[in-house]
Amino acid sequence: MHTVKAIYPGTFDPLTNGHLDLIARGAKIVDHLVVAILRNAEKAPPLFTVSERVEMITEATAGLGNVSVATFDGLLVDFCREQGATAVLRGIRAVSDYEYEFQMAMMNRKLAPEIETLFMMPAEKYTYVSSRLIKGVFELGGDVSSLVPPLVEERLKAKVARQK
Repeated sequence: MHTVKAIYPGTFDPLTNGHLDLIARGAKIVDHLVVAILRNAEKAPPLFTVSERVEMITEATAGLGNVSVATFDGLLVDFCREQGATAVLRGIRAVSDYEYEFQMAMMNRKLAPEIETLFMMPAEKYTYVSSRLIKGVFELGGDVSSLVPPLVEERLKAKVARQK
């Protein structure tokens, strides 16, 4: 029997309810979903360490039996091959996401034609949510409780308290 293992890559700094929505829905359509945290992101310095993000995602997805968490650096297609994955799951919130994700999917297809890209849109209530936006709003004192899991909100508060 053919099983489908997919990789859902990202920085997840921090994990949002939009991420969790895609994880839960993606886990329903593949046999195994690996949430893969990119270690060498080119983005601004992360708020949470890689180990903190692994811990938060592991805790938030504990009820999903076919989801695991891993970390990687380098090419995504190389990580997919190492994991035995045949698909990549990517979220698209807006047209601007699509343009970037389309380019990445085409490059990945060129590098590894055996790996398919699955695009999913988050639930409507999360279409504007990004980790960058969450961090910015939270750092300015805004309420993000409906946009992140409670465990992430607690850790955001602890981070801010330590920085004061």
